Amino acid sequence: MWSMLSMPICKTAERGGALKPARKFSLPLLALLGLALPLLFWLCYWQGWPLWLCGFLLLPLAWRGKGIIGGLLGWLGPCVALLGVAALLLRSSMSVLYYPALVNAIFLLAFIVSLFQSQTIVERLARRLDPELPPEGVRYTRKVTFAWCVFFVINGSIAWWTTTQAMEVWTIYNGLIAYVAMGAMFGGEWLIRRRVMRRAERARHE
Repeated sequence: MWSMLSMPICKTAERGGALKPARKFSLPLLALLGLALPLLFWLCYWQGWPLWLCGFLLLPLAWRGKGIIGGLLGWLGPCVALLGVAALLLRSSMSVLYYPALVNAIFLLAFIVSLFQSQTIVERLARRLDPELPPEGVRYTRKVTFAWCVFFVINGSIAWWTTTQAMEVWTIYNGLIAYVAMGAMFGGEWLIRRRVMRRAERARHE
């Protein structure tokens, strides 16, 4: 989940030249580890393996967040790694069950805080690609930031609820439905952004 959410942040930072070569090389491998989590969720469920085995994939994510994603999001890696350590040491699946809810909570907090700053997270990302972001672009990025806050509240609440349900329910939602929902969110925002950009372009030429 984290890898899918943070991938646009990392890609934008790379385009902006903010990443060192070693970090650029590590991004594909670490993103692959994050994307492998839902597959491991399903494998554990189908094979009857203990879910705490997923803790092994949470450990490398600690290094990824440091220096690549700043601010509150920079704490996401260490927090996720702690869940992995707890799962492996205690051989308990409970900490892994809370992984999706934790990811949503930290992203929600970071996005909400940015709404009260001079630039939202989405605006900062947009300015890496377009430093001269027009006023309508700034307004749009603020709306997108708010939309993601709503998404994190809904998705995180459902993820928390699934921790009280049967393993099948938790796996189906956090290993499939949540990823489909995020993909739909990314795709929908991309389509709306294209429409907004075309409208702004027409307005400049009138």
